[in-house]
Amino acid sequence: MPKGHHTIIFVPHARARLRKWRVSDLQLRLAGSLLLVLTLASIALTAAFFTVTVDRGEIVRLERENEDLREVNESFEASIRDIQGMLAQYEERTLQLAIIAGLDEGTYGGDAGIGGEPQAPLAYGGGYGLEAVERRLGSLDGTLGEIEERLEERSRWIAATPAIAPARGILTSGYGLRRDPLTGVRAFHQGVDIAAAPGQAVRAAADGLVVRAGNLGGLGRAVVIAHGFGTTTRYGHLARLTVAPGQELRRGDVIGYVGNTGRSTGYHLHYEVHVDGRPVDPASYLLEDPAG
Repeated sequence: MPKGHHTIIFVPHARARLRKWRVSDLQLRLAGSLLLVLTLASIALTAAFFTVTVDRGEIVRLERENEDLREVNESFEASIRDIQGMLAQYEERTLQLAIIAGLDEGTYGGDAGIGGEPQAPLAYGGGYGLEAVERRLGSLDGTLGEIEERLEERSRWIAATPAIAPARGILTSGYGLRRDPLTGVRAFHQGVDIAAAPGQAVRAAADGLVVRAGNLGGLGRAVVIAHGFGTTTRYGHLARLTVAPGQELRRGDVIGYVGNTGRSTGYHLHYEVHVDGRPVDPASYLLEDPAG
């Protein structure tokens, strides 16, 4: 079957020579296919252009988000540095409290005073980041707990240490060897004598527990108080008692009144301090003048 063909005549203007081309069906199909390919390519390029435009917009959005995250990160790093600075101050104060509480450096662990600006960017899993802060907080919490226990023990020890004059008066006889006022023979005096007006209140020298209250040989009516930490006090020659065995006392509580009972030559308070079962000089525990 003969191939079909077509003639294309081009007329530029009235006097110009006609131009004509002879085109076969195959050429027309090829031209149509080429035109279709070009059309499809144009559509693809247009779609790609708009797609790229959308991607560029997404990139701009991501860049903005990245900038916001960078600012948040810088703010977070600044906050970490501020926290580290405060931690350094707290650790320094904790060290001072540890010294007051009697904790040595080995017990404390001693990260006190660590702070300042980091020499490298914060590494959140390293020595300058959250893990480091958490470790320091954990150490600080444990140390503060130990300091609290030690300070409570120290407070109990201070409260249990005789510190006040149990009666107001004149110190008439001291601790140690003296001439016995009744026999005239030199003998060891285990306490101090405070001459005071009859019926004057006698007070506990420290916190403690009454272990004896009643007649006690030559001390007449007397009170014995256990303060803990190996310390006891004795108050003798009282006229009247206001406490009973087993009663808990606070420093300054009235335990009785000045009298002249037992082996005594006049109204006064006989006061003794014993540490680990041995008498010691009560004058060392009188932090105020008995005469007031």
